[in-house]
Parts: sequence; structure tokens; C-alpha cells
Amino acid sequence: MPKVYLLGAGPGDPELITLKAKRLLATADTVVYDYLANPRFLAWCRPDAEIFYVGKKGGDHALPQDQINDLLVEQAKAGKVVARLKGGDPYVFGRGAEEALELLEHGIEFEVVPGVTSAVAAPAYAGIPLTHRRFASSVSFITGHEDPTKPESAHDWEALARSASTLVFFMGVKNLPEITANLIRAGRLAKTPAALVRWGATCRQRSLVSTLADIAEESKKQGFTPPSLLVVGEVVSLHDKLNWFEKQPLLGKGVVVTRSREQASDMVAALENLGACCHEFPTIKVSPMPDRGPIRAAVSRLPEYDWLVFTSVNGVSRFWVVLRELGLDARVLAGIQVAAIGPATAQAMEQHGIIADFVPEKYVAEDVLQGLLTRGAGGKRILIPRAEQARDVLPEELRKAGAQVDVLPVYRTIPARAGAEELLAALDAGEIHYVTFASSSTVANFFAAIPPEVLQRHRDKVRLACIGPITKRTLADHGFAGDVQPEDYTIPALVQAVVQDALSRKAGRA
Repeated sequence: MPKVYLLGAGPGDPELITLKAKRLLATADTVVYDYLANPRFLAWCRPDAEIFYVGKKGGDHALPQDQINDLLVEQAKAGKVVARLKGGDPYVFGRGAEEALELLEHGIEFEVVPGVTSAVAAPAYAGIPLTHRRFASSVSFITGHEDPTKPESAHDWEALARSASTLVFFMGVKNLPEITANLIRAGRLAKTPAALVRWGATCRQRSLVSTLADIAEESKKQGFTPPSLLVVGEVVSLHDKLNWFEKQPLLGKGVVVTRSREQASDMVAALENLGACCHEFPTIKVSPMPDRGPIRAAVSRLPEYDWLVFTSVNGVSRFWVVLRELGLDARVLAGIQVAAIGPATAQAMEQHGIIADFVPEKYVAEDVLQGLLTRGAGGKRILIPRAEQARDVLPEELRKAGAQVDVLPVYRTIPARAGAEELLAALDAGEIHYVTFASSSTVANFFAAIPPEVLQRHRDKVRLACIGPITKRTLADHGFAGDVQPEDYTIPALVQAVVQDALSRKAGRA
């Protein structure tokens, strides 16, 4: 049945959207979204969903409000289920009520899913509780951008000034001098603490604490622009003590993640939990082999092998796809020793009921080789399920040691270039601080999409982080020195190495 859902997207942190909003977004035929709604939400939409951007930004309206209303009506009358994704909460200065009344007038069923309003989230992320027994027992939400057609302000400035409430002004930066002057003229003390929070609850968050008398001038000096919230009241005095979010080590740092989209999620989550602004730029796409016949044949000969060596998580997952297709499970590996190149690969095996017999201390082929030879793999029969294109060091050296090695391609990596234009724009805007490479193939495919001379122009501002020495060597082959490399060649260690680098550089500038 056609229906329009007015969904609150929350303040910007993608994890602050409600479970209900996420579920409805994933089932809608049509999605209509705003400027302040995180674009990452679109990844949850159905592949066949029709997407409309209708954002308003600094007076620049992709679609005027009356045309947004018409669009919602038109889509619903066409029999569509429509998700209208609005930043914050639909009914808190979000014009959601106007849209709901328009739908009601046309007899269209609608539902409102509340969201976390930025008026609550942004101050909380900046260490400003809106209420506190010592400072404020109430809070007022006020628009700082009233309807310009009104003959006079609807605000009772005297009442706001006399109140002991915390005052939160939406969209108040443009009119900040007028707002502060009106409050002071109406009797609010000039020394009252006041704060601005820009891009609250996002990796771009900044906050400024001053007084009611000085904050307009200070905001101009520090370049505060929309979207920013103004908070006025004694609770602002807690900012320095409780400001937990802006202490994150990677806050505001733009980090490019070049892993395949299937593998990037854990790394992106780890970086974002540390404050980073992640730019997902998957340079490779993992694809199954077009002909699975050789894989099925190898599975049928598994009892002939002494060792099964997995060199990636993808190798494990693709190998198990074929096992399941054949109606087999972990029992088929009885009597075979299994090695994993690193802890992530070993963990992937454990999810299928297999505990690795061997995981090297250093997660490169050379160390896998040494460990296998120490365990008597020389002269044994070994199967290596891996990517179609990969380094041949391990199979070649095992053969030199007398092993009979069968390399089994179970997946292929295809260069992916989607998002190159956006990344180039981010580089030119100075929004990129780190580019991370988790394999040699990500390096090669990155430079196939981004010309080396472009990166070279920004080299003084962009740090290059490599997961290990092989990847760093590939980077050198393209004319660039790696700046960051962890001691352990794992994704968690790579993330930590980026953190340590950022902290050391910050300390060096201090």
C-alpha cells in the first residue's frame, strides 16, 4: 500500500538513526533525502529504489519546499512506499509538519518516525548537558532563522532573557549578532556562557565557548559557519570538563579506505570510532570465479592433500561457498592441517568450525613459508585457495623445498574506480589527511584511478599508510614513500599506527 514515512535521520552520526528508520529505509520504493542526512544511509536502500536529493544549503535549495511536497504526493499517488529522510527530527524545525499536512490534504497515509534532534545530540557531543540540577531545570528550542515574511519577531525576548532555561538556537549563525544583542537588551547577563557547535555529532564537529557578549565576534574570527547550533546558559560552563567527543585522536582527519567494499566495514568502523572522517574508495572488487568447475574438482580431491593454506579472508569465504554448494562442511577437512596467513583469516576459518593449525607471527608469505617448512610441509602435498592474481613467492618456495603445490584460484579482484571524482574533489579541498593501503593490489588500482601527479601535488598534507613491507614496496614502485606502517601486519594494527602518527604529529606541532 502506498504510504509516506517521515523519517528522522538523526544529527549526522550514522549510528544514531533509529532501528525503525533503518528498516523502513531499506524497504522503501522511493527515498527523498535532505542535505543534513548522512549520505551513507543510501547504502541501506534497495538497489532498485528511486533516490531524490532535495537538500537546502545556505539558501541554495535543490528543490523548494512546495516542490518537495508535490514530489511526495506524486510518488505516493503512483503507488510507491516513500521514505522521506530528514536530518534530526522531522517535527523539530524540520518542516515535517508542513509535509504531513500536505499529505493529509491529498488523502495520503503517512507515519512519523522521530529522530535524535541535533539540539540534544550536538551539545551532548560537545560536553554540554542541556539540563543540570545546579544550572538549569528546563530547556527551550528556538529558531534563529524566522520566516522572513513575518512583520516582527515571534520571540518574546524578555521572557527568554528572564528564564533560567538553557536556550538552544537552530540556524542562528547568520543572525548571531542580533540574537545575542536581543537577549542582552532584554536583560540576560552579557557574561552568560554561550557556545557554538558546528556539524555536531559528526567527524567535522567543532565547538566554541565564549560569553553572550563576545561569541558573535569570536565566531567571526574562528570562521564558524552553518550548520551550527547556539547554546546559551550556565550549563555551557561544563563544556571543558565533559567534552568527550572532541578529544578523539582522529577527529576531523580525512582517511581514505581503499579496501574492497566487502572488507572495508570493520576498518571504517574502527576509524570512525576514533573520530575520523572516512572516505570509502574501494579500489578493488571481489568477484567469484566464472567457472567453479576447477574448485569443485579440487574439493573432491581434498583427501589427497596434507595441508590447506588460506592467504586471505576472501579465500576462506569463497572456498566455503563451493563447499556449501556441494553439501559439504568442515568435516571434509578431517585429517588435513590448515594454515592461515593472519589472525583475520584464522578468525574467518573459525566461523566455519576450523581452528588453524598454524598462524605465523608476521603475516606475509615469507613467514608462512618458514613456519610451514618448520612443521614438515616440505615434500607434502599442499592446496592454496587464493586470488586469481597474487604473489607467487609462497608456492614457488614450497616447491623448491620439495612440496607438491596446487594453486587454486577461488576468486578474482577487479579494479574499481567508482568515487574517483569525489575523492579528487576532497583532495583539492584539503579534506584528506591519510590514504590507507591494505594490499599491493589496492596501491596499483588506486593509482590507476588517481593519477600519481595529483597525489604528488598534495603530498605535503597527505600521509600514506601501508599494512606491511610488501605493500610499502609496491607504493615505492609507484614513486611514493610510505609514511606509516605497523609492526603487526593487520588492519587493527594499521588503524592504531595511523592514530599514533596523528598524535605524534599533533605533539610535534604543539
